Amino acid sequence: MKKTLLIILTLCLLCGVDCSAFTKYVTNNLNLRYEANAHSYILTVIPRGTAVTIDEDCDCKWVPVEYNGYVGYISTKYLSSKPVRKTYTSRRGSSVRKVGNSSYNRHGSGSIRHYTNSYGNRVQSPTYYDSRPAGATALCRDGSYSFSQSRRGTCSHHGGVARWY
Repeated sequence: MKKTLLIILTLCLLCGVDCSAFTKYVTNNLNLRYEANAHSYILTVIPRGTAVTIDEDCDCKWVPVEYNGYVGYISTKYLSSKPVRKTYTSRRGSSVRKVGNSSYNRHGSGSIRHYTNSYGNRVQSPTYYDSRPAGATALCRDGSYSFSQSRRGTCSHHGGVARWY
């Protein structure tokens, strides 16, 4: 993967192509994939509104990017030239907004919700954070962090698990 990026940059330099980088913004929570296809392994999820740097502004379907220490490919149909607000919409239609290091649940109330799991333990409901919070066991595909104590049903109402911790 890193060799591919190095080869592209080397070719740009040798051929005299302008290799200036372009900043694009992710319009939805976007899977960063190992290879340039929709069936490839998901390395991580890039949250909506995140700025990413791409090497060329092309009509390509996939472009290589580096995000949070991962190098992979993203689909260009989810990129915009204009900044996108980090606002999420739940399945019930309520809006959730990320502000600084604060967190908001999917109901937009600002307070952290909890539920009682099948073991009788009180567990924090999936919540949106700017970065992985202490105690998070999984990152859901919708960008929320889960605190589930078992794998069964984790992120089931949030698009499934994008990454386990």
